[in-house]
Amino acid sequence: MFSALRMSFVFTVLAAPAALIGIPYSLLRGNINTMYAWAMSIMRLGIRAAGIRVRIEGVENIPHGESCIFLSNHVSNLDPPILLPAIPGMCSVFLKKSLIKIPLIGTAMRMAKYIPVSRGHSRTEAAQSVAIAADALRSGMHIFIFPEGTRSPDGNLLPFKKGAFFLAADTNAPMVPIVITGTAQMMHKGSMKVYPGEAVVRFLPALRPQNFDSREDLMDTLRLEMQAALAEG
Repeated sequence: MFSALRMSFVFTVLAAPAALIGIPYSLLRGNINTMYAWAMSIMRLGIRAAGIRVRIEGVENIPHGESCIFLSNHVSNLDPPILLPAIPGMCSVFLKKSLIKIPLIGTAMRMAKYIPVSRGHSRTEAAQSVAIAADALRSGMHIFIFPEGTRSPDGNLLPFKKGAFFLAADTNAPMVPIVITGTAQMMHKGSMKVYPGEAVVRFLPALRPQNFDSREDLMDTLRLEMQAALAEG
C-alpha cells in the first residue's frame, strides 16, 4: 500500500503545478513540447517512487526518424505510465471524447493532437479519429494504442480492434509491437495496491503495412508476433 501512496503523492504533488504552469505556457508558445517532457518526467518519478524498476529491451527495433504506430498488450493500470516515457519522441494517444471538452485541459489535449473516441462511435466518428491520428503522424508524432481496447483479465491477448490497422493502411506508418510483462503482478485488476518489482518493456521488430496483402494479414501477423514474445516470457 505504501508503494501506491508514494506513487500517488508524486503524481499529485507534481502534476497539479505542472499543469497550472505548463498549460498556459504551452498555449502561449503554441506547442506542447515542454509540457509533454514534464509529464513524462513525472510518470518516471512516480513509477520509481513506487519501487518499480523498468527494463527496456529492443530499442534498436524502432525505425529511426519515422513516425510510428506503437501497439502494446495491456494487463494493468501501471502500463500507460511505464510505456509512454519508454517511447522515444512524442506520442499521441486515444482518449474519451468527453475529456476533450474540459476547459483549458481540453485545449491542451487538442494541441497535443490527442485523438477523441467515444464508445459505440459511428463510422463517421471513426473516420474522424483516423484523420486526426493521421495528422498527428504527419506532424512527426507517434501514435500509441492498446489494440485490445481494454485490460486483459488473465494476461492472454484479447481480440484486436481494427482502428490502428486502418490507420496504418492509410498512412503506411511502421507498426512497432510492444510487449510489457511484470505489471500484472505489481497492480492487480480492481485493486489500488501497488507492489514493487520489475517491469520489462520489449520493442519487437517493426512491421510495414505495404509488405502485407491486407489489413487483416497485418493484424494477424502482428498479433502472432506479440503472442510469441509473451510466451517467451
